[in-house]
Amino acid sequence: MSGASDKLREVYVTGLRNAHAVENQAIELLERQVGRLENYPEMVQRMREHIKESKEQARRIEELLSGLGTSHSSFKDMVTSFMGNMAAIGHSVASDEVLKNTLANFAFEHYEIATYRSLITMADVVGHRQAETALMQSLKEEEEMAHWIADHISPTVQRYMQRYEAGQTAGV
Repeated sequence: MSGASDKLREVYVTGLRNAHAVENQAIELLERQVGRLENYPEMVQRMREHIKESKEQARRIEELLSGLGTSHSSFKDMVTSFMGNMAAIGHSVASDEVLKNTLANFAFEHYEIATYRSLITMADVVGHRQAETALMQSLKEEEEMAHWIADHISPTVQRYMQRYEAGQTAGV
């Protein structure tokens, strides 16, 4: 990272640490949701896949940070994991939990997409060329998950409404 000022390097490192914490939050959110879904098996399957992707994304970030001579922030990881748990618990009491989770997940994926796009730009600015492959892979995975959710919003809402009208457990 020759030529990058210490100030710019610190912004980039902070961005990586924040992204690591966000991945931990994503894992917590998805694990809580998967544990409650019964009537949406395709969603459970895709969420389990994305949990694995998110764990791999966190590992990639750890490698990038290690290569920069630093590590992730355990405090940030703990706080964002706690926030993820609280968000999942908050939705679990709603009769339309699956809808709330679907909408929140769609928004969260776009937050992660923006995060990785920003990190790619930061890596370029500070000259951290070796980060490009890892960050691009994570961006691709987040975009694929956001696309999957977008494709499944309508079928999820339709199934929810059919189950609700039939007096069946509508949320999960």
